[in-house]
Amino acid sequence: MRHNSRAGVSEKMRVTGIENGFRNRLRNSFANSPVILRWLMAGCVAVCLWLPVQAFAAGTINIYSHRQQILIQPFLDEFTKATGIQTKVVYASKGLAQRLQAEGAASPADVILTVDIARLAEYANLDLLASVESAVLTANIPAHLRASDNRWFGLSERARIVVTSRDRVPADAIQRIEDLADAEWQQRICTRPGSHVYNRALMASLIAAHGAEAAQSWAEKLVANLARKPQGNDRAQAKAIFQGICDVAIMNSYYYGNMKFNDDAEQRSWADAIRLVFTNQADRGNHINISGGGVAKHSRNKQQAVAFLEFLTGEVAQQLYGTVNYEYPVNPAVAPPAELASWGPFKRDKLPIERLAELAPQAQMIIDRVGW
Repeated sequence: MRHNSRAGVSEKMRVTGIENGFRNRLRNSFANSPVILRWLMAGCVAVCLWLPVQAFAAGTINIYSHRQQILIQPFLDEFTKATGIQTKVVYASKGLAQRLQAEGAASPADVILTVDIARLAEYANLDLLASVESAVLTANIPAHLRASDNRWFGLSERARIVVTSRDRVPADAIQRIEDLADAEWQQRICTRPGSHVYNRALMASLIAAHGAEAAQSWAEKLVANLARKPQGNDRAQAKAIFQGICDVAIMNSYYYGNMKFNDDAEQRSWADAIRLVFTNQADRGNHINISGGGVAKHSRNKQQAVAFLEFLTGEVAQQLYGTVNYEYPVNPAVAPPAELASWGPFKRDKLPIERLAELAPQAQMIIDRVGW
């Protein structure tokens, strides 16, 4: 279980009057916008403020989610409060794309929620997502974090970072992800298997930055620098640093928050043992992946489904991503919560996220060749 700060999210929202705050923030954004933006936003604001109450009050959407209930329930609760739209959810870590494909036009699904560009691309490649035209989504999500054909949308940013031992590695020893190939780190690095979608996307980003030949050279040197066979999840790498098995690891940034505020004292010790390193700040920026979603191709409630995605990119939900799972907002107008802000600002790689999906097969071939 996580720290009580997560369990208290709903109570905090109730105390601060979040239900009314959602509408107030929309009105304030409208009032403070430049004149041209006010004109462009007029239709959006009218929909956001009034249609949820009038047209959607009795509506229900069906969600297929790869994300755990504990991570998305606060979003569902706040969405229903703000719009009156009810939600029904099917949770599964695997097999939802195949289920949706088998159901075909009879599928009850309206919205798909998942993590990582590879999983979003799977739905798109199977032609399971509808193209969506939404001025709200276009305004709230930068172009490089959504599909060029509007079939899927990034909903939160996930930085894949380097972590180092606070005791055994100087603070500025690693500046770039490319530094992990240096001989200095022989037998000092831990990672989960390279074939995991998180590492495959990282590998794809290196192909995009340097080309396949240079990316494979980096991967070969990384594998030569490993302290042990790739294994475990990202938390296991922090644990290995705590245990002295290695000094450097690759992990998604939100795991740090999940460990730091965990009810398990051992996991808090793992977090205390590591330092976060946002890489490539002097050049392209730190590699970014996303959680995201889209509207099911055969949705019978497309208007409500789009309203849900729009809600997830607004201020209330974007703050929740940081509070619930320590993920960064995709909406550049929303500042990260205090805990994330305390980790420091950082430059993001603006590589179009769908490019990672295009390069994933090539990345996997390199991973297989080098034995990562």
